[in-house]
Amino acid sequence: MPIALYTLAALAEIGGCFSFWAWLRLGRTPLWLVPGCASLVLFAWLLTLVDTDASGRAYAAYGGIYITMAVIWMWAVDGVRPDRMDLIGVVLALAGTCVILFGPHKG
Repeated sequence: MPIALYTLAALAEIGGCFSFWAWLRLGRTPLWLVPGCASLVLFAWLLTLVDTDASGRAYAAYGGIYITMAVIWMWAVDGVRPDRMDLIGVVLALAGTCVILFGPHKG
């Protein structure tokens, strides 16, 4: 369940941030910010649904999923194929996510 929530949160965050990118870097209308801001609110709400006793742990574990989704976005939306370093970074980030999500925690 946390992986699905993190994946949805990452798409919402990246989509929301992209609306600002589109406005400021691609010359799109400021109206792009309306759904973008709603997407960022959705992102924050989705992270609150992760079952953990520490918000920082939820955010830290999310990082690897975010990095993975950002690289997929780069390929799918920006049309830039990930290179070897991108993929190594994804693997390392996901390893960290797995340690945080599935490792034993005190308390």
